[in-house]
Amino acid sequence: MSRRTRGYVGIWAEMQRQRQRQLEAEERQRRQEARQARAYERRAAQSYREYKQAEAIRRTEELDARVAALQGLLASGCRASAFLPSALMRGEELQSLAEVMDGVARREPDAVVEYFSAALYTSTAWPEGFPRRVAMTYDPAARQLVLDWELPAGDVVPQSKYVRYMYAADQYRETPRPVGQRRALYKEVVAQCMLLVLHELFTADESGALESVALNGFVDGHDPTTGRPDRIFLATVMAERSSFRELHLAQVDAESCLADALRGQVSARPDQLVAVRPGRRPEEVGHRVTTHGDDEEPDLYEMDPIAFEGLVAELFEAMGMRAVTTQRSNDGGVDVHALDPTPIRGGQIVVQVKRYRNTVPPTAVRDLYGTVQDAGANKGVLVTTSGFGPGSHTFANGKPLELIAGNELVDLLRRHGLRGRLGEGGRPGSAPPLAPPPEPSLPDEYNILGMSWTGSVALDVCALVCRGNRILTDDHFVFYNNPRTPDGSVRTLPATAPDKAAICASFDTLPGDADRLVLVAAVDPEVNPDADLSGFTDACIRLLDPSLTELGRLRVSDGRPHETALVLGSFRRRANGDWDFVVGGRGYSGGLEELLRDYGVEVD
Repeated sequence: MSRRTRGYVGIWAEMQRQRQRQLEAEERQRRQEARQARAYERRAAQSYREYKQAEAIRRTEELDARVAALQGLLASGCRASAFLPSALMRGEELQSLAEVMDGVARREPDAVVEYFSAALYTSTAWPEGFPRRVAMTYDPAARQLVLDWELPAGDVVPQSKYVRYMYAADQYRETPRPVGQRRALYKEVVAQCMLLVLHELFTADESGALESVALNGFVDGHDPTTGRPDRIFLATVMAERSSFRELHLAQVDAESCLADALRGQVSARPDQLVAVRPGRRPEEVGHRVTTHGDDEEPDLYEMDPIAFEGLVAELFEAMGMRAVTTQRSNDGGVDVHALDPTPIRGGQIVVQVKRYRNTVPPTAVRDLYGTVQDAGANKGVLVTTSGFGPGSHTFANGKPLELIAGNELVDLLRRHGLRGRLGEGGRPGSAPPLAPPPEPSLPDEYNILGMSWTGSVALDVCALVCRGNRILTDDHFVFYNNPRTPDGSVRTLPATAPDKAAICASFDTLPGDADRLVLVAAVDPEVNPDADLSGFTDACIRLLDPSLTELGRLRVSDGRPHETALVLGSFRRRANGDWDFVVGGRGYSGGLEELLRDYGVEVD
């Protein structure tokens, strides 16, 4: 039997949340004012280019700071103040608090759960935006607290590693963080969260109510055997008070401590939602299970259109701009007007909002560009609940446009203290949002196609999964803004010397209706806006196995003057299922856009 308490936990939690938000808001304001002062002095002496480069460095430093905070989660959490209920209560509430404490001393399950729920919910050890959803009960005979605690999802680890400013295009480009780094850091975060929950509970236990804690950490997902929405358990541990008190948490390796010292278990691949078998569950104890933290975030798909536009305007306000929504009629294709007061880079911004479930077509991006020109704005921003295809990214490249997809929107909302989710994925036991799926793991069998060439020209090497000379879908164009196909059978990889670019391909798992994998190279207009392919010579493709052992070399055509894109060649599926390589050689003077149009990608 479950129930949702409406007692003092809610009061304590809300008071503590408000206090923490106020402190964090004051700190953000202080940092923002300091940054603005430094930026103003810097811009007075620097050129526009130098300022933009400095901004790229600042954004990179912000990514580094987020990673450092995740790496030091346990150590900083252990330094947070211990739970003191009396410090959170007003004088007239102390009598009620005393009643709760008396119940804890008598080992009453409801009082014990109320008290330790408050300890978790009022803690300042957790970063803003981390989930605090729990199902908890107490076994008085064993003096054991049993709980399921929600862990942060894998996207808590920043997807980007650093940001660089491309002067020729006047744009920033984010370099993805290697998959292995994201995977390792997320596993470390899961282990740290488990240890921090135990630390919070045992530290708050002044009356000795806890002999042990049975803790299961979960995220929302799907049961792989039934496909039904369910909690996916990524870690579990049963910790004795006596054993836990001997640990020096600020110095431990979280994964080793949880697995070896406490004999717990962490998923081998939490980023892929590989589940572990949970230990004792709250519903198995025989006492009532209390839940907290199920307050639902608003579903962005179902919000009133005017409310949704208001939320986007509120987000821009939270980011330090002035923003207002437009009238419903005669708005000229603008949903939100924003003004960035930052000198040099700031100015008028027009914002369009698209509550789509399917990919935004390139026509919407072209329409926004026309609106920016008509309004004389400095920038246009298109915000959507879905995503964008390569045609949209290609059109926006080099233009004063910014595209914000659904997942990025949710992340921005949470980072600035606002709330929103995509579809049913924000509800316990519900379907996931209609958003890109987590990155699939590498297949058992795959090859690495390493590309090398002489010459200093900077190239983007891309892949297209086709049937004949037509791409299957826009999502089957693999490049830096779309680093893998939906099924993960083709993806970009960091190159290993002597290669300058690399593509991973699992030919056995390519879609059944695909019969070609086309490799192309194009001049990077951001790095070499005036270059052509005359410097692309001595090019070859190295066929490698997963251990990077070279299996063979495939020669490709050299580039020619006045051409800025080139078909290197294509792997073609034969009737018997084998794949042969056919050298390309066709060049394009109109760059990657012209090449893509030939293969059916919608590009303006």
